[in-house]
Amino acid sequence: MSDESRPRVGIVVRTKNRPWFLRRTLADIASQTFTDTAVTIVNDGGAPAPVDAVVAEAAGPLRARLSVIHNDVATGRSAAANAGVRATQTEFIVLHDDDDLWHPEFLSRTVAHLDGRGEEIGVVAETEIVYEAERDGGFAEVGRAPFWPGMTEITYADLLQVNRAVPIAYLYRRRLHDDVGFYREDLHAAEDWEFNLRAALRHRIGYLPGEPLAYWMQRKGVTGELGNSMYALAAEHEHYDRLVRDEALRAYVQRHGPGLVLYLSRYIQDEVARQLDDRRSLGQRVTHTLREWRRDRRTR
Repeated sequence: MSDESRPRVGIVVRTKNRPWFLRRTLADIASQTFTDTAVTIVNDGGAPAPVDAVVAEAAGPLRARLSVIHNDVATGRSAAANAGVRATQTEFIVLHDDDDLWHPEFLSRTVAHLDGRGEEIGVVAETEIVYEAERDGGFAEVGRAPFWPGMTEITYADLLQVNRAVPIAYLYRRRLHDDVGFYREDLHAAEDWEFNLRAALRHRIGYLPGEPLAYWMQRKGVTGELGNSMYALAAEHEHYDRLVRDEALRAYVQRHGPGLVLYLSRYIQDEVARQLDDRRSLGQRVTHTLREWRRDRRTR
């Protein structure tokens, strides 16, 4: 396929045994005002028949741009994302997981942004958290909240603390994978955060403020296959967050020695204790001192 005939945006949809969500997602993609896209659905170990049935129901113009990868067994979030990326030779990539949603102009505005800013490797759109609950065999919105209100840019320093760019909000140039590699397949959660760290270390990631264009759907209390990763994979997120940080720390110490790390570990511990002590009232301090004094007398 020539560059002129190749779609500009590759949309990767990860799904598994969630036909209701997949049907909603395809309708969401079909509602985009920007249509120069190729959609790759990665069915990661789920039953193939329901996925094929949903695809067959898709509107004609969208169905012509759809392809499906059926994994016989689940490979994990990262491997599923990589399979979709590798199957799509487009200028831009975005992960549209099967339970998240977009404003109809998400693609048109993010593509236009990057077309005018060649120095940026990708762009993150203003994002809104949408809470939903089970209703009549599906899910319905029950509330909203801003995601990182007041955020004006994506920086490496902020990403070191916590992820500021969820996949549904992030359109990036596919050549980024040639530069920093693919999603780490040994990470089964927090893979997007680790990928964003590698990207932001070398490149500028833009930010599109204003009206929310991406909707990160969350379902409190819903577990299993219908849950979203924020809650259903909370323990895995914590585990892989710690794993990534520990790997980076060990690599730093191996190269530079433990001196600074040892010093900062104790300094931070002492400083946190000091600040907590400063926040205590005079009465709390006196009570604490008396308890310590009584304990010392009993142990003599």
